[in-house]
Amino acid sequence: MSCGEPHETDCSEILDHLYEFLDREMPDSDCVKFEHHFEECSPCLEKYGLEQAVKKLVKRCCGQDDVPGDLRAKVMGRIDVVRSGQAVPDQDVTASETAAQPQAAPAPQES
Repeated sequence: MSCGEPHETDCSEILDHLYEFLDREMPDSDCVKFEHHFEECSPCLEKYGLEQAVKKLVKRCCGQDDVPGDLRAKVMGRIDVVRSGQAVPDQDVTASETAAQPQAAPAPQES
């Protein structure tokens, strides 16, 4: 999406980082660039408004659900593995597994 007009910050960059802007996960200087872009570019402003509305709707409809403890442990375990630089396994990771060093796969048994 683009309005076809030249901007200091390209529309594609704005749209690529729109969720970071919505979640305020970027430096203030970048937020200022986004706000300036929205003042100039109605298609991007419209996309921003739509995504903001969807985010609010999801929060309202799904924000009160409690996260099961085992799911939280699995997600936190996966985050720990990624942060440690280890390869992410295909199977579920539990918090207790991340504390242990990775082990070699067992040798195949002879038939």
